[in-house]
Amino acid sequence: MPLAAISIKTRFSAFLSQLPIRFPWLVLLLFALLSAGSVFYTRDHLGINTNTSDLLSQDLPFIKIRAELDKAFPQDASAIIVVVESPTPEQTAAAAQFIEKHLQAEKTLFDSAYIPVDNAFFRQQGFLYLSLGELESLSDKLVDAQPFIGYLSAHYHFAGLMDIIGLALEGREQDLAMPLDPLLSAIGESLQAVKAGETHYLSWQQLLTEKSFGGDQTRRLVITRVHLDFKQLMPAGKPMQYLRDLSTDMASQFPGVQLSFTGEIPLEHEEMETVNQDMIVSSIVSLLLVCLALWIGLRSLKLLLMTFIALVVGLALTAGFAALAVGHLNLISVAFAVLYIGLGVDFATHLCLRYQECRQQGLATDQAILNSMDTVGRSLFLCAATTAIGFFAFIPTDFKGVSELGIISGGGIFIGLLVSLSLLPALLKLLPIKPLPANGKTLLPEWAYEFPFRHATGVLIAAVSAALLAGLTLTQMRFDSNPINLRDPNTQSVIAFKKLLRSQTDSPFATSALTDNLAQADELAARFAKLPSVHEAITLSSMVAEQQAEKLEIIDNLNLIMPVQLNRFAEKPENSDVRAALLQLRDTLQKAVRQPGQAVALPVLQKLQQDVADFIQYADAQPNPAESYARLEDSVMDLLPRTMLMLRDGLTATEFAIDDIPPEVRSQWVSADGIYRVLVLPKQDLNNPEYLKQFVKEILDSYPKVFGLPIGDVTSGQAIVNAFIQAFSGALAMIVLLLLVLTRSFKTTLLIVTPLLLAALLTAAINVLLHNPFNFANIIVLPLLLGIGVDSGIHIVHRLQNQHDHKQVLQTSAARGVFYSALTTLCSFSSLAFNTHAGTASMGLLLAIGISLMIVCSMLVLPAMAHKTGFK
Repeated sequence: MPLAAISIKTRFSAFLSQLPIRFPWLVLLLFALLSAGSVFYTRDHLGINTNTSDLLSQDLPFIKIRAELDKAFPQDASAIIVVVESPTPEQTAAAAQFIEKHLQAEKTLFDSAYIPVDNAFFRQQGFLYLSLGELESLSDKLVDAQPFIGYLSAHYHFAGLMDIIGLALEGREQDLAMPLDPLLSAIGESLQAVKAGETHYLSWQQLLTEKSFGGDQTRRLVITRVHLDFKQLMPAGKPMQYLRDLSTDMASQFPGVQLSFTGEIPLEHEEMETVNQDMIVSSIVSLLLVCLALWIGLRSLKLLLMTFIALVVGLALTAGFAALAVGHLNLISVAFAVLYIGLGVDFATHLCLRYQECRQQGLATDQAILNSMDTVGRSLFLCAATTAIGFFAFIPTDFKGVSELGIISGGGIFIGLLVSLSLLPALLKLLPIKPLPANGKTLLPEWAYEFPFRHATGVLIAAVSAALLAGLTLTQMRFDSNPINLRDPNTQSVIAFKKLLRSQTDSPFATSALTDNLAQADELAARFAKLPSVHEAITLSSMVAEQQAEKLEIIDNLNLIMPVQLNRFAEKPENSDVRAALLQLRDTLQKAVRQPGQAVALPVLQKLQQDVADFIQYADAQPNPAESYARLEDSVMDLLPRTMLMLRDGLTATEFAIDDIPPEVRSQWVSADGIYRVLVLPKQDLNNPEYLKQFVKEILDSYPKVFGLPIGDVTSGQAIVNAFIQAFSGALAMIVLLLLVLTRSFKTTLLIVTPLLLAALLTAAINVLLHNPFNFANIIVLPLLLGIGVDSGIHIVHRLQNQHDHKQVLQTSAARGVFYSALTTLCSFSSLAFNTHAGTASMGLLLAIGISLMIVCSMLVLPAMAHKTGFK
C-alpha cells in the first residue's frame, strides 16, 4: 500500500478516535437523541409474535402438512384439552357436558368445543360399538338385574332400595339373580364417607355394568378451540383464565371432579407463566451479581456507572434496530437483550480496564483514552466481527426463530462496538477517574500467573488427554426434542400431559394422516395397525359398528323387558324416611348374620351391619340429623337416574350405515373439502424418548403425509440440529478465514481457535456426564459461548503480541478483562440454573459449564501453547 494511502488512513483513524475526546458533550447529546428516538420507534413498531409454529420455516415439509391438517380439521387446531376426571363415570360425563355447554356459549373466547366420545349419536348407538362378547355379557347382567331395576322403578326412593336389599337377604326375592356383595360393599362405602364428612357418590353404572359398557369412563376429554392473540405476551391468557374460573365455579356443583388443562396451548401458556415468574427473580439476582462482578473488576463507581450507561444505550439502539430490521420478536429472539448484555459488557469492560491500567501507569486522561482505544480497539473490532459471524450464520437456516435472533444480535454486536468506541470514551472524558495506587500486590501469588509458562508441557499433555477422553463421550451426546421435558414438571398441564401419554386411547401424541378418499384411508389404517408401536388406527369407516344385526337382536330382547321401567327414572325420586329404612336394614342384617345364607359372604354382612349401626349413632348425635341422612341419600341415589337413562338411550340403537353418521361425528374424520383423516394411536408410553422415536420413525416410514405432536417434536428437533450444524460449521469456517485474513498468520489463528474448540469439546463431554442433553432452549446459548471463546482468545493473543515479557500477560488488563467479562456473563446466567423451568435451568447449567471452561482454556491452555510454539 502506498505511503500516502497509509498516512491518510492513519490520520482518518486518529481523527475518529479524537472526536469523543474533543466533543464529548456533542457525542453524549447525539446518543441521547438516538436512544430516545430508538425507544419511541421501538414502542410503536416492535411487536411480539408468540406463535411457536412460526419459529420454523413454513417451507419445511412437516410444517406444510400441519397447515393442511389445521385447515381441514380446524376444530383441533389451537386446541385446549380439558381433562375431566372423577371417581365415577356418571360424574365425569355430567361434568364434561357441563363444561362443553359453557364453552360453546362463550363465543368470544372459544370457537368450538366437543367431547369426542359423547354426543347424542354415541349415546344412542353406544351398545353397537361393544364387541359381541361384551354386549352379551352386559345383556346377562341387565337380565339378572331386571327384577332389582323393576322394583326400584316401582319404589323409586331410598327406602325402596333398602326394602329390596332386605327382601333379597331374607330370601323372599327369588328372582333377584344379581350379586349382592358389590352393592352392599358400595353402600357401606357411602356410609363411611358421609360419616367422615367426605363427598362420595355410589356409581350405579359400575355396579350394574361393571366395565362392559364402553370400558372405564372415569376420564373424559373436552376439546376446545380458542381465540389466540399473538400480539400479547400471553396469547391464551383470557381463555385460560376463563377455564380456571370455570373450574373454581363448578367445584361446588360437581364435588370430587378434577379438571386439568393440557395440550399445546396450556403447555405454552403455563411455560410462559413459569418463565416470567422465574425471570423476575433471576433478573434481579443477575443484575446484582453482574454489578458486584464489575465492581470487583473495575473497583470504581464511575467506571461501573459508565459501563451501565453504555449498556443501556446499546440495548435501546439494538431494540430500535430489531424494530427496523425484523419488526417483531419471537420466543427465541426475545433473548437478544440477555445476549447483548452478556457480550456488550465485554467491550466496555476491556476498554475500561485498559484505561484504568494506562492511568495507573501515569498517562493523562486524554492519553489514556486514546491509548486504550488504539490498543484495545483493534481487538474489539475483531471480536465484534467474529462474534457477529457466529450470529449471522443462523440467518439462512430453517430455524426461523434463531434466524431472526441472528439478525438482531449480529447487528447488536456492531452497535455495542460503536457505543463502546464513541460514547464510552466521551463519558471517560467527562468523568475522569483518579488512578489507583500501584501497591505492587496481586490477587494471586506470582507462581500462579507463571504456571502455564513454567509447566507448559504438562498443561498441553493434560489438555490433549482431556480432549481424547471427551471425544469418547461424543457418541452419547443427544438432542432432546420433546419440549415437555423443558417445562416445569410441577405445572398442571405437564402433569396431565404426561398422564395422558400413558393412555392408549387418550394420548395427546396421536398422529393424523391425510388421504384423498376413504378407500385409501382404510388401506392406510390397516398398514398402520400392523406396526409394533401402534395401538389402533381409526378412520370414518371405524365409526360404523360391526355385526349390527346380531347386536340389535340382543338389544331387542332387552327392549322387551326394560324400557318402561327405565323411563320412570326420568322423574325425581320420591321422598322417604331414610332413618327408618336404615333401622329396618340394620335389623335385617342382624338376622342375616345370625342365619347366614349363600347369597352374601358373611364378612360383607357383618361389616355393613356395623357401618349402618355406626352411621345411625353418628347421625343422631349431630345437631341436625336430617341433614346427615339427606347427604347419605344423595350419596347413594344421586347417580342412579343418570345410569338408568343411559341404559334407556342405549336400548334405542338402530342399524346405521356410513352415510347415516351425523355431521358432528363425520366432521372429525372427513373435511368439508373431502380430505379424509386416519388417526393413529401409539401403543407404548411415549414419555419414553426411545418409544417416541420408534413411533415417529415407523409412522413416517409407512406414510410421509402425517402430522401430530410427536412428528412435530422429533422432526423439528432434527431441523434445529441440522440448522445448528449448518450454522456452526459455516460460522467456524468464516471465523477462521477472517482471522487468517486479518492476522495473516496461521499460528495466530491456531492459537485463537484451538482453545475454543477444546472448550467446546469439554463442554459437550461434561454435558453428557451430567445428563444435560441439548434441547430447544439451551441450544441458543451456543452463539454466546462461541462469541466469548473467540473474544477471549483474541484479547490474550493480541496482548501476547504486544507484551515484552509473556509471563506477565496474565497480570495485564487484557487477562483481567477476559476473566471479568466471563465472570459478569457467568453471573448474568448462573441464576438460571436454579429455575423451576427445566429448559431455562439447562440453559443456565450449559452456560456455567461452557464459560468456566472457556476461562480455563483461554488463560491456561492458550498461554502454554504460545510458550511452547515460541509465539511472538
